[in-house]
Amino acid sequence: MGSGKGATSSSQQMDTSIEDLRERHQQELEHLTLTTQPFKTLRLFILAIFQYFKRSVLYLLAKGGWLMLLSTLIAAFGILLVTIEGPHEKHVEEVSRYVRFGLWWTALGVASSIGLGSGLHTFVLYLGPHIALFTIKAMQCGRVDLKSAPYDTIQLKRGPSWLDKSCGEFGPPLYGSWVPLSSILRQVQMEAILWGIGTALGELPPYFISRAARVSGSKIDAMEELDASSIEDNGFIATHLKQIKRWLLSHSQHLNFFTILVLASVPNPLFDLAGIMCGQFGIPFWKFFLATLFGKAIIKTHIQTVFIISVCNNQLLDWIENELIWVLSLIPGFDSFLPTLTAKLHAVKEKYLTAPRPVPSNSKEKWDFSFAFIWNTVVWLMLMNFFVKIVNATAQRYLKKEQDKQLAETLSASTHSD
Repeated sequence: MGSGKGATSSSQQMDTSIEDLRERHQQELEHLTLTTQPFKTLRLFILAIFQYFKRSVLYLLAKGGWLMLLSTLIAAFGILLVTIEGPHEKHVEEVSRYVRFGLWWTALGVASSIGLGSGLHTFVLYLGPHIALFTIKAMQCGRVDLKSAPYDTIQLKRGPSWLDKSCGEFGPPLYGSWVPLSSILRQVQMEAILWGIGTALGELPPYFISRAARVSGSKIDAMEELDASSIEDNGFIATHLKQIKRWLLSHSQHLNFFTILVLASVPNPLFDLAGIMCGQFGIPFWKFFLATLFGKAIIKTHIQTVFIISVCNNQLLDWIENELIWVLSLIPGFDSFLPTLTAKLHAVKEKYLTAPRPVPSNSKEKWDFSFAFIWNTVVWLMLMNFFVKIVNATAQRYLKKEQDKQLAETLSASTHSD
């Protein structure tokens, strides 16, 4: 009898100690950030990155020997082409420009979607302004053949050549006051699709991680992954987004190609869980990737691109003007003011779509410096925020795995003692 009470008491003490251990682990996760524990967070981040590269190298050595050999041969051939002088140099330079162009926009797309919702919003920073500037320039010059080559776009430390040219350098206008939307779309379509391909590639890591865990038998708890990836997000919007994500996770047993396509085709902050859900429920890779690729690179990017072109094109301004005049004409007493209002609207539209007048060099340099300083500050702040979130999430995930190992050892020890 006494031994039974002793066993019960010992079991209760063990349960209490395990519960205390879990609470302590949760507190450690919540306090593991660059702002509260910078050195520990960086140490765990470096350990996680080292572990990832170690596993990748071992995997390539074990199963991807032919891939490494092919990559080595291609790299050696490329180095020979670059270092050896000859008539092929201009072709190599042209190919390198296309490669840099493709890598730049694809990398921006990856940066936009990777990180479980903490990605860098590169559409707002780069692709959107590029489309808007090209549309306004095409409206000013009355033609769309502004680029010297398809890669003549905004890139790292380099702007497009057509941005600072006057319209006279391109020749006489080929269109009147109305430039077809389809003509502008074709000129910015390639970079938009490349950006969309990058966003699709950025959704692959969660899928592979979840699928690997499922195959190995250690099925990922998507709810725990959701909590671990958003420990710091306690705001009103973040809380409601988390509730919607939980609902999606609880109703994700019927995922198919069409469902993934619809989720990927519209701008939404909830698609970051698609990879985890599809990997966890055994959706085939090509079904997930093709649906994501087609939805993001074709449908979603064209919706966003057409919207930006419409906003910066005088077609939308004409429609707003006509609708506003029609609404005001229904109000008694406004008929006498309509001619003056119409003239002011025309003046505003012309100012919006007309190239700015030349200004003195000193004032222009001051404005360019101020604008560049503000823009670079915003970009660097967003980059720093993106980096901090990635470091925090990686370190917290690594610590969570270590905590799970410690908890499993404690449970195993308690089982053996019983």
